[in-house]
Amino acid sequence: MSTLTSLIRRAPKRLFAAVAVIAAAIIVPAAVLAWGPDRPTFTIEQPANYVTFNSITNNPVHGDERNFVLVKEKGAADSTYTDDMTLEPGKEYTMYMYFHNNAATNLNESGKGIAKDVSMRAEIPALVKAETTDTKAVGFVNASNAQPKSVWDHVNFDNPTDGDVALRLVSGSAKINSFGAVDGTTLSDSIVSTGVPLGYDQLNGTLPGCNEYAGYVTFDLKADQANFTVEKQVREHGTSDWKESITAQPGQTVDYLVQYKNTGTTRQNDVVIKDQLPKGMTYVNGSTKVANSNNPNGIAVDDGITTESGINIGNYEAGANAFVMFSAKVKSLAELECGTNSLKNVARADTNNGWKEDDATVTVTKECEPGKITVCELKTDKIITINEADFDSSKHSKDLDDCKELPPELPKTGPAENIVAILGLGALIASIAYYVASRRALV
Repeated sequence: MSTLTSLIRRAPKRLFAAVAVIAAAIIVPAAVLAWGPDRPTFTIEQPANYVTFNSITNNPVHGDERNFVLVKEKGAADSTYTDDMTLEPGKEYTMYMYFHNNAATNLNESGKGIAKDVSMRAEIPALVKAETTDTKAVGFVNASNAQPKSVWDHVNFDNPTDGDVALRLVSGSAKINSFGAVDGTTLSDSIVSTGVPLGYDQLNGTLPGCNEYAGYVTFDLKADQANFTVEKQVREHGTSDWKESITAQPGQTVDYLVQYKNTGTTRQNDVVIKDQLPKGMTYVNGSTKVANSNNPNGIAVDDGITTESGINIGNYEAGANAFVMFSAKVKSLAELECGTNSLKNVARADTNNGWKEDDATVTVTKECEPGKITVCELKTDKIITINEADFDSSKHSKDLDDCKELPPELPKTGPAENIVAILGLGALIASIAYYVASRRALV
């Protein structure tokens, strides 16, 4: 294999400087890395005697070649390449994948050291789920006559946000960097699907062994997130003081405000706003208005916000928002329940990326005169009627089953009394007859 001095002398300064800086970032203990498959390893001083890829552990340019997939924030210094990246929606990231046929130089002339059908491929997760860590992106280097035929390494993506993040290839961003004629060539977007061929003089899948034929591929990923918020507020009609909750009077009109905002990085189409009025509130017909960038002063729209289908307020790019306002009237005193009526109103935004809700509350109090109630008097176990204001839980129970009152005494007249009377009279007559008979017998 060529000496390092020879390699440096032949390598373009731009390429060598970039890879050397990357090497400083990736020299880490092997125990914390993940690559595969398990395979024999080699050194610069003792390269392989057959075609194998990325198995040298002391490459002075790259370090441990088994750790050949890295990532950094786009535009950041090469020294920031890492195996673990925390995503931020809207940002772009650069992936780096190194390739090196470790066969010794003296095997090239016979053809024994030349790799065939060399290609590179990356598997990028379409979604990195909300509040997850260690979602892997995996890179592969393949050759039909290599041992093993395919080697792989991965990086981890973390998503601390409350919404899923989609990773998308920036089209046309994949480029190969090498010491050969292919240096700087733009590669196909298929690098993240079926893969792309590598090479030295041309991208034909043929790659001789030795450091001077090594190189790397970079491509960019965009972190997109579909996300939004919905907020609900209320005010007394005609005022400007929007709140999460207010106090109102029976029959009073209030205004509700629903704000939708696209807080993600992707467009959301056909956003629907609907509102669930509570019992005790009535929608004011013709009161709904929508304000957005197309109608900054607001425009009247059809009624329907309080129906199951809601109203469609249109399409919104990332960062755009809209306001929906309508009025409702508190029901009359007679239609409300006695005491405190907490009327919670729930607004909902439906998008092609899910739905969210928020609520606002109107509190109305109805004072009622005390009435008569039937209770159990605990002291006597009798069912009585008292004024509601006089109810005392220590003396009374509203559960009438608590009473153990015995049935009332039998009435003084009636079928039972008559039977007893008849039975008594019969006994008296029988006694008199017995007495008379006895007297006669004694005479």
